[in-house]
Amino acid sequence: QVQLVESGGGLVQPGGSLRLSCAASGSIGSINAMRWYRQAPGNQRELVAAITSGGRTNYADSVKGRFTISRDNAKNTVYLQMNSLKPEDTSVYYCYAEATTVRSRVSNPYWGQGTQVTVSS
Repeated sequence: QVQLVESGGGLVQPGGSLRLSCAASGSIGSINAMRWYRQAPGNQRELVAAITSGGRTNYADSVKGRFTISRDNAKNTVYLQMNSLKPEDTSVYYCYAEATTVRSRVSNPYWGQGTQVTVSS
């Protein structure tokens, strides 16, 4: 199994910055895609940013130019640097990874437990 643990959420004023981290652990074979999603109350979960194992990135239009996704493959960790935060960025942010284990070459999806980001003055 693979476990994902997020950290770095919190309360920040509009215009501020936060950096989220998500560390994968367990019987990891390889990690392919890693993504950040978010879900606000009453809304569907939406993709915020994605990064492939080779470092190719993709962003939601709403965060382009403000958020940066990166990963450290040696640490099995993905990051989300969030700058110029807006109140509408307030959500629970979830880490997602597609990974194989040491016992299976089948790539399965894994989710973190979520971390709250609140942007408010």
